[in-house]
Amino acid sequence: MTATLDRAAVPRLDDADLSLMLEIRAFELKLLDLFTRGQLNGTTHTCLGQEYVPVALRTLLAPGDHVFSNHRGHGHYLARFADFSGLLAEIMGREGAVCAGVGGSQHIRRDGYLSTGVQGESLPVAAGVALHLKRAGNGSLACVYVGDGTFGEGAVYEALNIIALWRLPVMIVVENNGIAQSTPLETHMAGTVAGRAAAFGIDHTLVTGFDLPAIRAALEPLADRVRQGVPLIAEFVTQRVGPHSKGDDTRTAQAVRDVREADWHAVYGGAHPAQFDDLERAARDRIDAVAGEVAARPPSRWAGP
Repeated sequence: MTATLDRAAVPRLDDADLSLMLEIRAFELKLLDLFTRGQLNGTTHTCLGQEYVPVALRTLLAPGDHVFSNHRGHGHYLARFADFSGLLAEIMGREGAVCAGVGGSQHIRRDGYLSTGVQGESLPVAAGVALHLKRAGNGSLACVYVGDGTFGEGAVYEALNIIALWRLPVMIVVENNGIAQSTPLETHMAGTVAGRAAAFGIDHTLVTGFDLPAIRAALEPLADRVRQGVPLIAEFVTQRVGPHSKGDDTRTAQAVRDVREADWHAVYGGAHPAQFDDLERAARDRIDAVAGEVAARPPSRWAGP
């Protein structure tokens, strides 16, 4: 599935939003480069093509809200905290790491933020946290990022049932990029995300394109309803530009070309080249500087709980 975007109708983004999107893009590309040069171990799942989703939601989330991420979560963390050096140090196992280097790319915990590499795990945990938030009565919500592939997990439906029954303040953000690891959406999901939301009586809204002000205007009143105990599934039609992990893309060359042509990065760069080129250079320079500084740090040491 590819989001179709008209370059002639692409609205100009705020410099701060675009800069953050480009910095997340540069960060993810830097990780792939570091892997290629043998400076990282393990694996990583980049959010190339999906950077605008958490950036769009950034202004809708309050400091007291909880954010639950997944294996493709770097952008979620960076949009929440803008902590590029801390996350890179975590992935590289260097001093100053968010979780002392024991969480790595997928398992991050910080100030109401939690990510996991286990498909579907975040939703039951978020339901429990949301129950606490509802009882506390402070108007906070739990925002959970999942992908289309997560809807193959039974724990998701158990959590949706509880969330709907107990009217918990949970906003479920589905980044529907049309492919679960290497399996296209049409061969792994019967029905639709909207249909599954309807089965539980949960509100659903579909988000296309990357017009951040328009996305925020549409979602802000819905997020307010979530805080009042009306859960929501916000489904973003997006695309995964990079491989599933650092080098395991099984799509055809033509399929990858199609996705890259529809990528917000290519579309926006073609529509607003002057703004885009300057901010992209600045973003790459910043991430290059961060990578150089973090790589020079000594290894992280974990003192235990």
